[in-house]
Amino acid sequence: MTRLLASLSLALACAGAGAQAQDYPARPVRLVVPFPPSGGNDVFARIVAQKLSEAWKQQVLVENRPGAGGSLGTEFAAKSAPDGYTLLLGHTGTLAINPALYANIAYDTLRDFAPIGTLASAPLVLVVNPGTSIRTVGDIVAQAKSTPGELNYASSGSGTGSHLSGELLQSLTGTKLTHVPYKGTSPAITDLLGGQVQMMLSVIPTALPHIKAAKLRAIAVTGAQRMPQLPDVPTVAESGVPGFESTLVYGVLAPRGTPAPVLEEIHAQLARITATREFRERVDFEGAVVLGGASADFAALIREQAAKWGKVIKASGIKPE
Repeated sequence: MTRLLASLSLALACAGAGAQAQDYPARPVRLVVPFPPSGGNDVFARIVAQKLSEAWKQQVLVENRPGAGGSLGTEFAAKSAPDGYTLLLGHTGTLAINPALYANIAYDTLRDFAPIGTLASAPLVLVVNPGTSIRTVGDIVAQAKSTPGELNYASSGSGTGSHLSGELLQSLTGTKLTHVPYKGTSPAITDLLGGQVQMMLSVIPTALPHIKAAKLRAIAVTGAQRMPQLPDVPTVAESGVPGFESTLVYGVLAPRGTPAPVLEEIHAQLARITATREFRERVDFEGAVVLGGASADFAALIREQAAKWGKVIKASGIKPE
């Protein structure tokens, strides 16, 4: 009798989940962005939210929940009901870097989330003040080896992608640079333009106007391929540092336990959105490249990046600000 009741309970639960998935979405969906408005997470979230709203004839609302480098909003999403009505716009920082950077982080990316689909990958550009003699990555390596610690590089903050990219460069080249953290990209760029710092790994949209105006010199991009916005600028890897790659990957996730049919519906819509010309043009404008692939590919990418950046953080002894 007990076994029969258990079987009936399971059947009813499955039927309930199936009905929920069939009706999804029956009410507004919120897409959590764990950062303030503006920036890559917010930009991509608003594009996706608009397109999902149009497809579903149901509101998809972007909800900004900043704090602790994106950890607070990510934790909120992780602890939300696994019903498909709370989604997360995550990226490399919140998904792969923060778990290694913060000692008491309250979520485990792959334990607490179901990765649904990737949206885009954004490399950085290594720029220097044109008053320096640096023209190649080789120049940086040579100078850093002859005078360790003399070259400094700005970042948008301790533990950010721009900081860790500099640490990765040092690790792969056996060099010593001096890190100068700022509270955001804009103040770092301002001091770079003024000559207070010598170089920086910056997001492309912020640096591009200064590169075109010859106020900054672009040395290399950090992705696996050259960028259409900077076709003559080589990658760091092809500049003599094999194995170097540093990008911020953006994607959508749901709390673990969200019904599979709901996840499949969201993934199908994301695949449709990322294939549109409008999305590709906006991603290009943001200095990124469109990514696609199955949910399993996204999960594998998170594991790969977590291992990579965890190693860099441990070796360099980086602490959060």
